[in-house]
Amino acid sequence: MKDVNVLMVGVGGQGVILASDALAEIGMKAGYDVKKTDSLGMAQRGGSVVSNVRWGQNVFSPMIKKGEVDFLIGFEEIEAARWASYLSPGGVAIVADVTIIPVSSMSGGVPYPGWDKIKSILAHYTEKVYLLPAARIGEEVKNPRALNMVMMGAIAAFLDLKDELWLEDIRRKVPPKFLDSSIQAFHKGAQVTQSMKEKGVSR
Repeated sequence: MKDVNVLMVGVGGQGVILASDALAEIGMKAGYDVKKTDSLGMAQRGGSVVSNVRWGQNVFSPMIKKGEVDFLIGFEEIEAARWASYLSPGGVAIVADVTIIPVSSMSGGVPYPGWDKIKSILAHYTEKVYLLPAARIGEEVKNPRALNMVMMGAIAAFLDLKDELWLEDIRRKVPPKFLDSSIQAFHKGAQVTQSMKEKGVSR
């Protein structure tokens, strides 16, 4: 059984922790040994949130070393770029088309880079860069807060597990009034990612 190392990165309020908790639980249900750890940088004030999730036959540490991330899941573009150096050779970067301008840029400091710059940083480490239309999917399912469900769907498109494993966890974690839209967001995230994989589209 090959180890699977997933690094989820974003900012406070985007649902990174809920998604990484779900990924860890799903890995255990699938029969993997799982380790997980989170790092919160002033998350309640919009700071960085980083979750390490590792699956494998025997996992002895929750921390993923630089150069060993199989899947970098970026809930925000610049956060994905910040952690690009952790990608393994052949790793996959899946990034939501979400920009959250940091205070330093809003106050006239370092300008926020555009996607072309961010992609060039990611492309230095991998050719497999997928930019997901997460904002559009949120509008389509009438739940802009379902970004974490979109990103779970995206990684589900790469991991060979039954949909029901994912959906069981979503049903337990999401409040009833958001359940339908969350499941729709999960499926749309998976469909869009699968389509991009099949077409060989990365951008």
